[in-house]
Amino acid sequence: MRRKTLLLFSLILLCLSTDSDAQPNPSPREIIGVDRRIDWSQAGIPGSIPNRTAFCATLNPGATAAQINSAIAACPSGQVVFLSAGTYNLSAGIDFAGKSNVTLRGAGPDLTTLVFTGNVNCWGQSASICVRNADLHWIGGPAHSTTWTAGYAKGTTQITLGSTAGLSVGSLLILDQDNDTTDTGGVYVCDTNTACATDTSSSSSSPGRNLNGVDRNQQQFVQVAAIKGTRVTISPGLYMPNWRSSQNPGAWWARTKATLDGIENMTLDHTTGGAKGGILFLNAYKCWVKNVKSLKANRNHVWLYQTARTVVRDTYFYGTQNALALSYGVESFMGSDNLIENNIFQRVTAPVLMGNSSGTVVGYNFFTDHYYDVASWMTTSIDAHDAGTGMNLFEGNEGNGFLEDNIHGSHNFATVFRNQFTGLEPGKRLQTNAIILMAHSRYANIVGNVLGTSGYHTVYEHSQASGHTGSPDKSIYLLGWSGVQGKTAGGMPYDPLVASTLLRWGNFDYVTKQAQWNSAEIPAGNAVPADRTLPSSLYLSSKPKWWGTMPWPAIGPDVTGGQDPSGHVYANPAQVCYNVTPKDSHGILIFNADRCYQQSPPAPRRTSGFNDLPLMPDT
Repeated sequence: MRRKTLLLFSLILLCLSTDSDAQPNPSPREIIGVDRRIDWSQAGIPGSIPNRTAFCATLNPGATAAQINSAIAACPSGQVVFLSAGTYNLSAGIDFAGKSNVTLRGAGPDLTTLVFTGNVNCWGQSASICVRNADLHWIGGPAHSTTWTAGYAKGTTQITLGSTAGLSVGSLLILDQDNDTTDTGGVYVCDTNTACATDTSSSSSSPGRNLNGVDRNQQQFVQVAAIKGTRVTISPGLYMPNWRSSQNPGAWWARTKATLDGIENMTLDHTTGGAKGGILFLNAYKCWVKNVKSLKANRNHVWLYQTARTVVRDTYFYGTQNALALSYGVESFMGSDNLIENNIFQRVTAPVLMGNSSGTVVGYNFFTDHYYDVASWMTTSIDAHDAGTGMNLFEGNEGNGFLEDNIHGSHNFATVFRNQFTGLEPGKRLQTNAIILMAHSRYANIVGNVLGTSGYHTVYEHSQASGHTGSPDKSIYLLGWSGVQGKTAGGMPYDPLVASTLLRWGNFDYVTKQAQWNSAEIPAGNAVPADRTLPSSLYLSSKPKWWGTMPWPAIGPDVTGGQDPSGHVYANPAQVCYNVTPKDSHGILIFNADRCYQQSPPAPRRTSGFNDLPLMPDT
């Protein structure tokens, strides 16, 4: 078994593609060391989204929210509640109310429309659609809680708990530990105002569990595979390298979880519903949103709240009711191993907002026309916003920028691979950077991206290390400051470790107008890659069938013939869908993913590496 595991470990991130246009792939040891990454191939639902064919109920326009809720409650496991073509005017929200293994499906987002004029209480939050467990247990009041006394090494699948009473095989276990109170110059998990956060409400707004007055933002959701006494086998293994006894590590879990619920093939209009969230997943596991058109949500279109292995894909998000703070597309607020893939975000203020999360993949999304009512200020397509983010992958996205802010704390080990970030939004001139890593955003991996805009960006890097002292707004990289305008803010000094721990390799930028294969951008203690060959993907084994005939990979220094001035970028499928889909008189897509993407089996995933323990079935 050990020999097999080592073999898989050595193969992780190798390209297994048989497509003629796929690129050869090097050993991962030549690019990103195993201490700085994980196996992302298992993000989302293991084995893909279920394709259910048995219908338990068919409803027609005129059906009420109560009738839809009753149909969901009565639906046998593994079946579909089908909403026929037409418009459903709903004066209340839809509540799965602890029901698992049910799909709510429409005839297509261009045929079935749900217009909400009311909402539902979703364990204290209002939502248009609530997917929740049967009994509320969360960070403020978990059903079970215990200490974690041994087994802290990165990758381990064996941990020892203080007690396993109430725990069973298949349980979803949430691991956490105290935040750091002292910055020792390494991995730093902190949400304390002025020490690592600029927002005076940081302590209350961050989602860390508070024990004895100390927040616990670092979390990982794992499934229990075996129990022997107080020794528990978990899957996947531990992601972060800084779990340790001095931080009072612990574990907690709810009695129930909403599992394998799906929402598919419909339009959701949230404009007048009064809900805070569009679709809210709370205490959910292995659920999904697919081929949905979501219009004008309030705080967010999809809220992944204390949720793991949930998929949001092939979906179109348009607009927000506000254009200032708290206006998000997909918001992650405690979670692990979620997959946000192949979506279109149009006129959303902050399209992907990462609260504390680990192992999540944000892949192959398209972002356009960010809606923000602060004159000249550009908001970014992807924003890590709360303390406790770690080991997340951002791959193949096409948008304006990537940001790890320090409004609510610190970040570690983000991997940004083969994205295009233009660093520009029409009409904006402030915060126009492709990559912003603010103070205490450490150990990031930026590899194989195409960054900036030709004729606009004039500065490669704004940091103390670079010596650039002018305006930061036309720089590709903005590194280490506590204020996004290249200065200190919130009482925090510049953080030199952001730049010194940053790994960069093979990124093309529009300042130097070339790809940087610079050994000086490999941090100390990391091997300089042996060559300039990049993997096609860090989580897919080959070109997915839904990609169609378009070039794969679509972005990178090794891509030629693309549509941007460098030739290194082709439009990904989400952008192509946006470009070819007709719009209505308001500029909103007449969207149906089935008309954009080739329907086929799920994307092939890489062979599992050190986290190769299979998931156990739910109990």
